[in-house]
Amino acid sequence: MDTTTHHDMPALFAQLGLPNSTAEIKQFIRLHRPLPQTLNLSEAPFWNASQVAFIREQWHQDDGDWCVQIDQLNAALREHPEPGELAQVDCSLTPDHPACP
Repeated sequence: MDTTTHHDMPALFAQLGLPNSTAEIKQFIRLHRPLPQTLNLSEAPFWNASQVAFIREQWHQDDGDWCVQIDQLNAALREHPEPGELAQVDCSLTPDHPACP
């Protein structure tokens, strides 16, 4: 019997203390991909200490409540963007991004 709680991606982003609207999640992934295959998700430079601890704890629990969503985020961050996506930074969501005026 499966007693695991299943969460969605917005819930994971909220748990990580990140903006969690669909647009903000897409923007986060666009800004941080592609994550090198040689780098563990929890070692990415954009996480703070509590986010790293949460990801590591949940990732190492095969039946953890957040394992599926962390795996999905990991996969999304490793995808290479299409050429047309490279310049698509929403400056209203991330005004400090280098591509924003």
